[in-house]
Amino acid sequence: MNIRCGEKSMEVEGGMTVMQCLLALGVDTQGVLAVQQQGRVLELNDPVTRAGELRPLTLQDEEGRRIYERSLRFVALLAFRRLMPGQRVRIEYSVGGGVFLHTPGHALTEAEVAAIQAEMRRITQSDLPFDKREWSLDDAIAYFAEDGQIDKVELLQRRTTPFFNMYECGGMWEYFYGAMLPSTGGVGVFGVQHLPGRGMALLTAEPRNPTRHAAYINRPKHLAVFDQSARWCAILGVRNAPDIHEMLERKQFRAFIRVNEALHDKAIAEIADVIARKGSRIILVAGPSSSGKTTTTGRLAIHLRVLGLDPVVISLDNYYRARAEQPLEADGSIDLESLHAIDVPLFRAHMQRLLLGETVEIPRYSFQTGNRMEHGVPVKLHPGQPVLVEGIHGLNPALVEGIDESVIHRIFVSALSCINLDDHNRIRTTDVRLLRRIVRDNQFRATPPEETLAMWPSVRKGEEKWVFPYQELADSMLNTALHYELPVLGHYVYGLLKAISPESPCYLTARRLVKMLNYFPDIPEAVLEEIPPLSLLREFIGGCTIDQEG
Repeated sequence: MNIRCGEKSMEVEGGMTVMQCLLALGVDTQGVLAVQQQGRVLELNDPVTRAGELRPLTLQDEEGRRIYERSLRFVALLAFRRLMPGQRVRIEYSVGGGVFLHTPGHALTEAEVAAIQAEMRRITQSDLPFDKREWSLDDAIAYFAEDGQIDKVELLQRRTTPFFNMYECGGMWEYFYGAMLPSTGGVGVFGVQHLPGRGMALLTAEPRNPTRHAAYINRPKHLAVFDQSARWCAILGVRNAPDIHEMLERKQFRAFIRVNEALHDKAIAEIADVIARKGSRIILVAGPSSSGKTTTTGRLAIHLRVLGLDPVVISLDNYYRARAEQPLEADGSIDLESLHAIDVPLFRAHMQRLLLGETVEIPRYSFQTGNRMEHGVPVKLHPGQPVLVEGIHGLNPALVEGIDESVIHRIFVSALSCINLDDHNRIRTTDVRLLRRIVRDNQFRATPPEETLAMWPSVRKGEEKWVFPYQELADSMLNTALHYELPVLGHYVYGLLKAISPESPCYLTARRLVKMLNYFPDIPEAVLEEIPPLSLLREFIGGCTIDQEG
């Protein structure tokens, strides 16, 4: 059969592994973690059974970075098993350039973290193989039950496929939701950061320079929001996907929605109280794509009115420059994520004039024409009246340079969920935001999922450059994650993702999202009616009434 890689091709015998094929083709395998072939990810030790192109995956690829992280997580879990046998370990969200890991019921000491790191170093230097075997579902459930991993038992009991792949290394068996490296030596570049009172951060190799691990970035406000999310999980009685199933089976899902929404409302009300006490005049609401900035701003305006204030709401999108003036990406496409796509001098001038009590004409921007409309909206602030400004660049200091800092209050919003599939298999917050965006774009912009998936890497690149570096400048942070939202989003998007063809460039991402959603229950239409009209989730699924009059 004919195998290709880039411009190289050759006939190979059936049964050759991916690595053997790459070497036979003369491909430089340095940094290659796996390959993609026809919508599938093949591990380096997998046999090549189909003709076609093999596309190497490295740390420059999203899937490559996930493979590296999975393999490193296995090494960390093996180190814990050797040094702290019987200790429950939970791996959760991305934090400070790494992945957060903690031990429920036990506060890791600095000495323990150092010992774990040293053991991980020994494991990677030993280059132990990750042995992949197909197990029956019943055998896996029995194994994890005997091993005391009840979280995995509860998850697998709801799995429908009778067989799946398990991995063994150093006498420990694990189940991960995706491809792995051939051996522990492949993740020899890593770091560990002790987080006193919390746990530790596991740092993977730096994509731009794989010879060193990513630097830990201390973001205490970001960590505090995750602490809030963990408290919400405890209040709601939800940690992993099976807990969502139990809520539905016990007919408690409606109450689950109500409490979750009440927690959200309480958090927004507390931010409004702070703003009122400070007497802030310019409130900047920022966050990454699909974090819920628009609804958060609208609900905050309501709570400020409750406190006797009458805020004016402005979208930063209306300050976009004309299409012909906007900055371009290297490929010639318009870079709408850049701060320079915004007419910053005009925005500053308008804010300063509003604070002086002058009337300004706020522009109205048309994304259809790529230009501002002929007439804007005249706005004048009464004494003490605040203005709410919503947009991704709200926390960038350059946006309000020259404006009195004492009148500014910055809010960063993002969907930071602590829900996992099980203790060792996390759900990335970026995947939740991607699902939100797919649903919203399909519902309101007639954009098929493939288009949203195709543009997502560019969106993420813009966030890393223009949004996340400024999040610690926030005066307040709001976690917009709803712990019930994944099965709801799945209700709208599952069929659309399943319909994406294996030939599509987006198939790999779509398949990963489908596999994740498979572990959540179907939500009856009647239960969806419980989601209130001012819920942040309504911004994406429809039915939001926050801007409706009458």
